[in-house]
Amino acid sequence: MVDGTRLWQRLQSLAQHGARADGGVDRPALSPTEAEAKRTIIAWAAEAGMSARTDPLGNLFLRREGLENLPPLLVGSHIDSQPTGGKYDGAYGVLAALEAVPEAPRRPVEVVAWTNEEGSRFAPGMMGSAGFAGARDIAEILACRDADGITVQQALEATFTALPKLPIGPLGGAVHAYLEPHIEQGVVLEQAGMPLGIVTGLQGKRTFAITIAGEAAHAGTAPRATRRDALLAAARAATALDALTADPADITRFTIGRFTVLPNAPSVVPEQVQFSIDLRHPDAATLLRLGDAIAATIAAAAQPCAARTEELSTALPSRFDAAMQDDMAALAQGLGLPALRLLSMAGHDSRFLAHICPSAMVFIPCLGGVTHHPAESITPADALAGARLVAAAMARWSA
Repeated sequence: MVDGTRLWQRLQSLAQHGARADGGVDRPALSPTEAEAKRTIIAWAAEAGMSARTDPLGNLFLRREGLENLPPLLVGSHIDSQPTGGKYDGAYGVLAALEAVPEAPRRPVEVVAWTNEEGSRFAPGMMGSAGFAGARDIAEILACRDADGITVQQALEATFTALPKLPIGPLGGAVHAYLEPHIEQGVVLEQAGMPLGIVTGLQGKRTFAITIAGEAAHAGTAPRATRRDALLAAARAATALDALTADPADITRFTIGRFTVLPNAPSVVPEQVQFSIDLRHPDAATLLRLGDAIAATIAAAAQPCAARTEELSTALPSRFDAAMQDDMAALAQGLGLPALRLLSMAGHDSRFLAHICPSAMVFIPCLGGVTHHPAESITPADALAGARLVAAAMARWSA
């Protein structure tokens, strides 16, 4: 039986790990704060008689054994956050899954918390699920560094030390199916007055790291005609990219979310600028066309500075398992809970799981679509509704 009060209390309790003064959460991947949150979740799972294990990328699995030795049903999301994150992004999926685990399933059920979904500390995101699904090389992931030069490998070693002694199993393995509960991070459900969303798929995403190389010079003496100002070149490139991705239908999503200037001194012409690009679109052809035009657009706009464009990741639009969607629609109807089918505009770990097993997502509304922000908000009633559907689906798919 799903306990809505317990679920809500746990959501608030988990939010204390990395709590910000403004009510938000700052819980970076593979940080001491995230390790504390994992210890709390492991303890809750132990109370329910579930065992815990991890893998070489720090993905956390909480297992209820099945009556038969079969590939497990995986259900969950992530618990890392953006620096100015909210209480529910990712965390809701893990805790709703933990609340909904059936008592005596035929096949094993594992609640999973994937490593570094957000990508705010180590880029790109979804490292744990991508590595688990074989979409990224583990050596490449372990070598990634954060802004302080700490590698994923070093952060993992610190995390393993901070956690209770857990078995470290192999990366990947056979999976029966995957379900990811999540807040919508949009306004579709709220505007439709619907408590549940059955997700049909994910829009595509490409990410890039850009470096503009100019030349440092004295701000007071260097003539404008001879300057190679990396900041002005980057600004021209940003303007050109904005024009490239302009979309009257407002479907294309283009974001420069990180911008670093060197040497970042008031009286020095900037020598180098590094910035990120996040490009998303639900149509594969459009995503490929726009992404392929980025390097040339930047190079032309950045003159006389040099530009280097490095693509970090490409994820084409994906579609979730139709039979699982139909199952959830029928289960929601049986529970008396209205549900709307919709496309996810945000990316999720389910993108990679969909390549190795039947996968699905269920959304609950979030107030005003606000997310990655301290004002991120859901209601206890919607949290319970989502968990009830997750429980029904877990019971069916693990039977």
